[in-house]
Amino acid sequence: MTQQGAAEFSVKLAETQAELRLAQRLRYDVFVEELGGSGEMVDHAARLERDRFDPFFDHMILSERASGDVVGVYRLLRWDRAEAAGGFYSEGEYDLSVLKSSGRRVLELGRSCVHADYRGGTALHYLWSGLAQYIADHNIEILFGVASFHGTEIAALAQPLSLLHHRHLAPDQLRVRALDKSFQTMELVDEANLDRKSAMLQVPSLIKAYLRLGGCVGEGAFVDHAFNTTDVCLIMDTAKMNAQKAKIYRSATQVS
Repeated sequence: MTQQGAAEFSVKLAETQAELRLAQRLRYDVFVEELGGSGEMVDHAARLERDRFDPFFDHMILSERASGDVVGVYRLLRWDRAEAAGGFYSEGEYDLSVLKSSGRRVLELGRSCVHADYRGGTALHYLWSGLAQYIADHNIEILFGVASFHGTEIAALAQPLSLLHHRHLAPDQLRVRALDKSFQTMELVDEANLDRKSAMLQVPSLIKAYLRLGGCVGEGAFVDHAFNTTDVCLIMDTAKMNAQKAKIYRSATQVS
């Protein structure tokens, strides 16, 4: 699956170990060096951010055509491959029972990042176009995955977390819940006391993008001290996306 035509970027699934290492190198740059994360399988000598789930995921890579550099990545785990992986990555943070028992085709998204030099431009647009084609190819019905706020100081995140809880909480049939052992309530500020504008400014751009497309969040947050993040679980029912949102999501860029 490679993006065609004259464009700044190309999008494909990693096909070799060398391509996977390039994805893991970018993840190291963003999640370890930039955001201060860590993990059992992080290889500081080789500058690779990796974990035990990597062999089971499809890894979408975004490359700049001129240089060939990998500047964006996404990793994707389908419902039909999760058992071989020992479950979904998100199950370390959330109870996914409502999704796993739904009988629908679900796709876990994770480790999404774009090189700092390419944020705010069209790079994420290309990644999402590739993702839209993947969703179509595999008839995916529900997308989900953890997305992160930088930092673990809950008081500093009280406004945006409360905004997500009050305005974007998933319906019961999609409402995953942070595991009891690590449950962090997001209902920290009464809705009447929310400063919506200020709160939304604190919401990371990736989370905002999912919300614009009709996404919602599970109940509770997970404080990930190893990655220096506070995570929420995003869920999107693709069948409920309206025509305008679907058009935005798939974009005008064709992937084949």
